[in-house]
Amino acid sequence: MKTLAIIAHDGKKPEMVQFLNEFRDILHSQQIKLIATGTTGSKTEAAGYKVEKLLSGPLGGDAQIAARIAEKTVDMVIFFRDPMDKHPHEPDIFMLMRLCDVHNVPLATNPATARLLIKGLV
Repeated sequence: MKTLAIIAHDGKKPEMVQFLNEFRDILHSQQIKLIATGTTGSKTEAAGYKVEKLLSGPLGGDAQIAARIAEKTVDMVIFFRDPMDKHPHEPDIFMLMRLCDVHNVPLATNPATARLLIKGLV
């Protein structure tokens, strides 16, 4: 079973849910386990998905996912970032992205790249 970490900044959460709905069949058929930062996880859960919710990003959720990347328990990350806004937890975001590079974990930061990752599962 592969584990997909999902994160979305506030303005991108609806886009994340829409994205997951677009690929619901693939996620289900490939038995993808979802983990998410707190609020993203709550929105995902409300859309009918089973998801392991961690802390909210600013409260340490990004760091929790980064730790799981380092522990090699996350297979890919989809992080819909809002590049036009400042975020108080930028150091955690950069750490997560750096650890994806260090541990060779696929990371998508926009829907176009995320589509390619998900399509690569089949």
